[in-house]
Amino acid sequence: MANASIESATAAKTEAAALPLLILLASLLSQYVGAASAKSLFPLVGAEGVTGLRVGLSALMLLALLRPWRRLPGRADLGNLLVYGATLGAMNLSIYRAMELIPIGIAIAIEVTGPLAVALLGSRRLKDFLWIACAAVGLALLLPLREASSALNPVGIAYAAAAAFCWALYIVFGKRASALPGGQAVAWGMLVAASFTVPLGIAHAGAGLLVPAVLLTGLAVAVLSSMVPYLLEMMALRRLPSHVFGLAVSASPAVAALIGFLMLGERLSAVQWAAIACIMCASAGSALGNGALAKGRR
Repeated sequence: MANASIESATAAKTEAAALPLLILLASLLSQYVGAASAKSLFPLVGAEGVTGLRVGLSALMLLALLRPWRRLPGRADLGNLLVYGATLGAMNLSIYRAMELIPIGIAIAIEVTGPLAVALLGSRRLKDFLWIACAAVGLALLLPLREASSALNPVGIAYAAAAAFCWALYIVFGKRASALPGGQAVAWGMLVAASFTVPLGIAHAGAGLLVPAVLLTGLAVAVLSSMVPYLLEMMALRRLPSHVFGLAVSASPAVAALIGFLMLGERLSAVQWAAIACIMCASAGSALGNGALAKGRR
């Protein structure tokens, strides 16, 4: 009887430990299924139109869900919220422009170097320089300097690098704005992002955004890429240490590449997979070291 009780308790602990990881995996799958769905809209309304749909619809849903107007931000918070929202919108626009030109997995691999840089910035530990070198090797393998990577569009790489820079700023200013209670920073930040991405999308795609099929797919993208990951990540964060969360999130490029292959038929070369593996190792190593990658997810 005692052995059975011990086995039952062990199984319960294992299940409790596995559940948040499964929730986080579901979050990653949702986010990149949404990204692949967004890419299917690029020929119809362009990256600008898709960004406007995703950010605009996400802002409406967050406003309805969180009702941030019940407690307006103070003057001291306005500057941080404006920069936070501007970087959020620019990040979404940049990564969609990148995905328009290069495979999703590669775009995400380059983008995650933004939070990686924030995590490693200012570090003086010797092992952290190893992660910097690992990420640098991965990026070097993706640059269009050799025959194996010649198919990659350099403009797409530049947009992915811009998204990485925006994500780094997003983390810094998002942390400053996060003092607002009840998720208000996310709602207000998304509203700021919508204030320029929606007009840009309308200017680019016009009435094409109102085609029922486009509008419904845009709604699916907003739900899959913003609302569902946000809610699932909040559930996982309550149950996981930050370094474990960051370690799991470091798998993002591989998940994105797998979804890109299954949904869009994007095939990566061995060199490109090696580059993704190098960047993932750098992200995982940094997350194990200090957990900084667990912050600032969009």
